Formats: sequence, C-alpha cells, structure tokens
Amino acid sequence: MKKTVVGMLLILIGYLSSVAISLSLLPPVADLADRKFGTTIQVKDWQGEYHPFVVGPKNRHWTPSARIPAEMKWAVILAEDANFYSHEGFDVKAIKNAIKYDLEKKSLKRGASTITQQTAKNLFLSREKTLTRKVKEIYLAYRMEQELTKGRIIEFYLNVVELGPLVYGIGQGAQYYFGKPASALTPRECAFLAAMLPGPRVAYNPYKNLGKVLKRSDMILRLLRQKGVLGEAEYQAAVAETPNVGRLQKKVDEVISTPPLFTSPSSAKKETVEKTSAGEGGTQNESAGDTPPLPTDDTVPPIQPESGSEKK
Repeated sequence: MKKTVVGMLLILIGYLSSVAISLSLLPPVADLADRKFGTTIQVKDWQGEYHPFVVGPKNRHWTPSARIPAEMKWAVILAEDANFYSHEGFDVKAIKNAIKYDLEKKSLKRGASTITQQTAKNLFLSREKTLTRKVKEIYLAYRMEQELTKGRIIEFYLNVVELGPLVYGIGQGAQYYFGKPASALTPRECAFLAAMLPGPRVAYNPYKNLGKVLKRSDMILRLLRQKGVLGEAEYQAAVAETPNVGRLQKKVDEVISTPPLFTSPSSAKKETVEKTSAGEGGTQNESAGDTPPLPTDDTVPPIQPESGSEKK
C-alpha cells in the first residue's frame, strides 16, 4: 500500500515538475501590447490541414479595436464571457462547473474558457484537449490580463477567431459573408457573426443551419437590448433586419463541394500592407478602442466609449 502511495506521489511530482518547466518556456506576452506587434500562427482548414496565418497589422483583414463596432464587442462578450470585465483571465466558478460536468460525463468536452483563455490558446497553444494545455492556457490568460488592457485582448480575440472555412477574424468574416469591412457591420450582422462562434464548422454553420444561427443572433440582440448597448428603436430595427444571406446561398454548393484555397494575408499587394500597417496598426491610440465595463442596470442608456485607457 505504502509503495503504491509513494509511486503515485512520485508520478504527481514528476508531472508537476514537467508542467512547471513547460510554463517557464512559454513565450512572453508583454509584446502583445505593442500596436505594431505581428506574428504568424498555424490555423486549420476544414480538412485538417494547417496553413500560416498572419496576426497583426500586416494582415490585410486586420481590424484595429477602434474600428470594431461596439455592438460586435458586446455581442461576443455577452454571448461568450459575460464576466469578461470582472475576471482576471479565468472564471473559477465556470471551471468548477466544467470539471464537475466532465467528471460526470467522463470526458473533456466542457472547457469553461474565457475570452482571454481562448485568445491565449489561439495565439500560443495547440487545440489538443489535455490537462497540461488547459494549465498553460490559464497561466497565459492570467499573464495577459496583467500586461494588456481588456480592449487589446478583445481586439486579438476578434481578429483571430474562426468564422468559416479558412475564414479567420471579423475583418475577413465581414467581407466573406456580407461584402463589407467590419467597421460597417450592422448590429444584426454583428450578432450573426457572434452567433456562429460556438461552432462555425457544424452546429452553427450558416451553410447548413442558417435558421439556428439566426435564432441565436436574436437571443444575442435581446442581450444587447437588456444591457443597454442598443436602445429600443435600435433593437427593433435590428430584429426587423434580415441579414443579406444571398452571398451565403451562392457559396453553399461550391464551398461544401470544393473548399476555397487558402490565401495568406501576407500575399496581398505591398502597398496595401504598408497602408494598413501605417494607417491602422502603427499610430492608433489603444484607449480609443477599449470598451467600458458592462452596466449593472438593464435600464441604463446605451454604452458610450470611455476617453481614458483601461488599465488593470
């Protein structure tokens, strides 16, 4: 019995030691605060193949925080991480509930990841579902919360999130689905893109489940109204709006039968890259893109941007 206990303790100590070493080898996150920061990560297509993806202002679809509609930010926050402005990178209560669920189901299906954790995973980690990766994810998320503003975190999240077959980031998503830049998205279109996030490949794939996406976007619009992000007139107009899904219908057959070839953002014309880098990435004041904390009273007027930058 004692030998078994000692053996288990040695295994635990060995595991914790390996985790500690792996954490010490993780990349620094302070560089993410630099508005000119850029890197290349690997993203998957729908056939499981990896492709390079440029993160930062050299990506021609990159949308700086100040050009992301407030409705887009709030749509993902309210739908994906309602405690985004109050947690330190991870939600302890959500993690406890996820552990309980996974133990009951004997699986690792529920991750309880916050927006910050998802951003850390997308930028630095693999998609494997293991305890070690989850520990790394939480650690990186905590560090990001210490080094970055909430506005910078949501900017990274929205620019690397998957929205379709090799469609990553709301800049590319807005062009792909609606033929417009992200800055021109309507509240309904913002809710539509946010509605896809839990599963753009299957569950909330608008090619196959358009009605399901529209229904979830209606729910998100109600949340935006309840929290005062939208006024009553704005809400009614958004609900009455039918997303221009004609572009979707034209793409259904061709995308499902022959997935589009990946085009690296870095292959854009040089002058476009330079213009984007200088005009949108290098000189922008970060505080202009930060979003204030959620109102606690459902009856408060629509949220207005703060003038000062948000610091942790």
